[in-house]
Amino acid sequence: MRFVTPVLKRVVYPIFSSAGYFRWTGRTGLAVVTYHGVRPCGFKPIHPEIDDSLITAERFREQLRLLKKRYTVISPELAREWSRGDAKLPPRAVLLTCDDGLLNNLTEMLPILQSEGLHCLFFVTGISAGSERRMLWYMALLLLLQRAPVGEFKLSSGGIEFSGVLADSPQRQATWWNAVKRLSQIGASERDRFLKDIHVYFGMEDFASEALRSDSGARQLGFLTKEELQELSDRGMTIGAHTMTHPVLSQLPLEYAQAEIAGSRSLLEAALGKDIWAFAYPFGDAGSVTPEVLKLASEAGFDAAFMNIGGGLGVPLQRYALPRVHVTQHMGPAEFEAHVSGFYESMQRGFRRCA
Repeated sequence: MRFVTPVLKRVVYPIFSSAGYFRWTGRTGLAVVTYHGVRPCGFKPIHPEIDDSLITAERFREQLRLLKKRYTVISPELAREWSRGDAKLPPRAVLLTCDDGLLNNLTEMLPILQSEGLHCLFFVTGISAGSERRMLWYMALLLLLQRAPVGEFKLSSGGIEFSGVLADSPQRQATWWNAVKRLSQIGASERDRFLKDIHVYFGMEDFASEALRSDSGARQLGFLTKEELQELSDRGMTIGAHTMTHPVLSQLPLEYAQAEIAGSRSLLEAALGKDIWAFAYPFGDAGSVTPEVLKLASEAGFDAAFMNIGGGLGVPLQRYALPRVHVTQHMGPAEFEAHVSGFYESMQRGFRRCA
């Protein structure tokens, strides 16, 4: 597959897209695409995987116009009615979603959506129900570990032992992800205490706040506040829940996971005075969403819940595990359409059957 992918991206996808093949494969159902935001002016690279989640304004507009021309972009309200069995989907239906609730969703993304006459379902954490500008906890940890000095470290905080050796970038990436999984196993208050202690340990107590002080830093890394979230809602966008603090839910005890899921709905409904009917699982892959976690979204009263893998027209649709196409900056128009049309996922299923 490593050698097939460049040929698909550079040759096969463009030929199929320009010939109209993706639009006339006969696949039905719903394609859900998910963004994480649009790069603000002054965007600074952080980490390849993280950077790729934010796309340029030009790419975002290009994708929206492709969808408007070749597919039927539906409103979140129609998606809700469909999930309840109260409405049918139009041909080649596509739903726009966006995860995390970064400030650029309001400042960069919303103006483009409005100029194109489209609506999006924004999944935000309970942090956006507050008035303080904050950064995603695991993003702050990533930035810290990238900048920490080379060498061994060992920290004990709140019963958590965290040690290792910081050297090259891949090693730091592995250390970070192991820490994310470990910190997802504890409550939010314990996690916050650990993060404070590790910042002190490396002498970077004000690091996160400094990163958010500039306008570009706040737009790239900062969460929406309650007032900004209200503005996003008042200007016609739909708000969904994305847990209280964005942990890896599969790592949490079920009672903690339940509190993360149900608590985010209650808090956001109180902040906005509106029904929060949709939920998106943090990270949203098979490793972070177990069958037990899937049940929790239904028990919390959501009408539908969304994964972050496997999307496209023609794929099986489960009400509390709706697949999505994760859009990244490196996706050109033809590759983007290969995913939306369901061609990519159909091809992947074929490879898996043959493996």
